Amino acid sequence: MSGDSTAFISNVAYLTTSLLAAATIYTLVAPMLEGDKLKKRMNSVANAREGMRQDRLNQLNKKAGLRSDDKGFVKNMVDKLSLDKLLEASDLKDKLAQAGLRGQRPIYTFYFFRLALPIIGLLFGLIFFVLLNTPGWEMVQRVGGTVALVTFGYYLPGIWVKNMASKRLASIVPVFPDALDLLLICVESGMSVELAFAKVAEEMAENSVELAEEFSLTTAELSYLSSRRMAFENLARRNNHVGIRSVSTALIQAERYGTPLGDTLRTMAHENRQMRVMAAEKKAASLPAKLTVPMILFFLPVLFIVILTPAGMRLGGALGG
Repeated sequence: MSGDSTAFISNVAYLTTSLLAAATIYTLVAPMLEGDKLKKRMNSVANAREGMRQDRLNQLNKKAGLRSDDKGFVKNMVDKLSLDKLLEASDLKDKLAQAGLRGQRPIYTFYFFRLALPIIGLLFGLIFFVLLNTPGWEMVQRVGGTVALVTFGYYLPGIWVKNMASKRLASIVPVFPDALDLLLICVESGMSVELAFAKVAEEMAENSVELAEEFSLTTAELSYLSSRRMAFENLARRNNHVGIRSVSTALIQAERYGTPLGDTLRTMAHENRQMRVMAAEKKAASLPAKLTVPMILFFLPVLFIVILTPAGMRLGGALGG
């Protein structure tokens, strides 16, 4: 039994070491593969702008029965298996937009991986837990491990998208009040809303590429959509944050009722600065609780060693003498 346990522990250690090595290699190689982040984001916005121009043409082509047969493997599989209905995810398009993923390609990729990852998890579970006859595990435990891998594979795409959205929002929120101040200056100087958003996007590119991308996309929507209300609503939908939603609502009301846009932006900038200060105070207040466990595990033992070792040595010397 001890031999089986040792073999199982060695298998788990080998698997853990392999995963850590793969994660380390990815961490080192990923920054080299990113390239110019700002250029990629701006190209994405340009593609979205061009897509708005081609919207009407695509509708006409669809009515005329013109179809493109150039479909990728992922799109063909999703369409043939009707994965968008079988593995339907609520508000998927909005969640992908919050993660910075727009267009149809991320949607098809999401459904493809939602199908492929559970299958991979099932195969891995059958090979590792069943065929390799993992020592020390009963059949119920093996089946449970396989089911856990399948479940994790099913929810992994959603977790990944949510994580990307959280990181993206975390880079937007701290600089959003500064962007509102710049937007206020541009509007009060006599610029139109479209030019003001475009100017702020250009100025904020160095501080937050994601925020510059959002403002550039809003500029394109203000130019090509049928109403400004839709552009402001899309801005709030793509950024699930209470401050950005409040600004969007205020801009819609200012557009509808004709209230001064400068006063609205000044009030919203002040409120967002207060929210930023409150978020910083919340993090500072939670710091002592977060430091409790590291203090107990790392600092206190070292402190006890430093304090008690000389006394122990003197006591041992006295007893020995």
